[in-house]
Amino acid sequence: GFFQSYAVEVDIKDASNATCLYANWMMRFLITYESNNGDYKTTTLNLSSSATHNGSVCGNDTQAALVAVQFGEGHSWSINITKNNETYQGDFMTLTYNTNDTAVFPDAKRKGPVTIFIKDPAGPVQLNTVFVCHNSFDIEAENITQIFWNVTLQAFVQNGTVSKKETRCPADRPTSAPTVPPTSANATTAPTTAAPPAPTPPKPVENPDTGNYSLKSGNKTCFLATVGLQVNVSQDKPLLININPKTTVADGACGNTTATLKLNDGNSTLIGF
Repeated sequence: GFFQSYAVEVDIKDASNATCLYANWMMRFLITYESNNGDYKTTTLNLSSSATHNGSVCGNDTQAALVAVQFGEGHSWSINITKNNETYQGDFMTLTYNTNDTAVFPDAKRKGPVTIFIKDPAGPVQLNTVFVCHNSFDIEAENITQIFWNVTLQAFVQNGTVSKKETRCPADRPTSAPTVPPTSANATTAPTTAAPPAPTPPKPVENPDTGNYSLKSGNKTCFLATVGLQVNVSQDKPLLININPKTTVADGACGNTTATLKLNDGNSTLIGF
């Protein structure tokens, strides 16, 4: 279903009543939770019109800035932003959602607040520059997908004025213009030299094979997973690793209230559920 989402504006002042941190953005969360009958459902958590920003702070050379918002029935979100020489950068986002909110989690098995920590994947932004992202972008962690759009943010604002110099997110950057074939109107004469061969495009990574993994407690299966797994390693050059079910060994244990499944593919890749 569709739920109304509201924009949040945070304008934090320092002791001299000058703006030191400014943020204006929209976001929503897709949260997967377990229902009372054991099924897993995905719900949408949106900001409300009555969102507050208690606890937000300016930050300085030794203390991180903090944008914190509270909304709905016991939900909150925050991001701490650190300063390093000539740049600032988001560090960790913290989301706390409350499954006692029956409008969003009508049949949640687990009751009460749940807190998730998410590393901010965005890169550093130059000081005295505002980060802008009009198009939507997603950040995924555990059972949460965060969706952001219409973002304007500047931490460690100088002289109390939000900068007009922008750093745009990748989603806002224009793509390369298509090549226009020559016509009689725009054709020019050029030396007839052979064009260099086009670079070979990288081979796309195939979808991972689906594996069936299980654990037994005595002679009974206590943990069963049918899943295809691909690991995306964030580094200078992104690395995708498909987990091969034929060479992956399942291990772990089942208890009365918790169960752990460990998958080892034999190539130093270990995944735990």
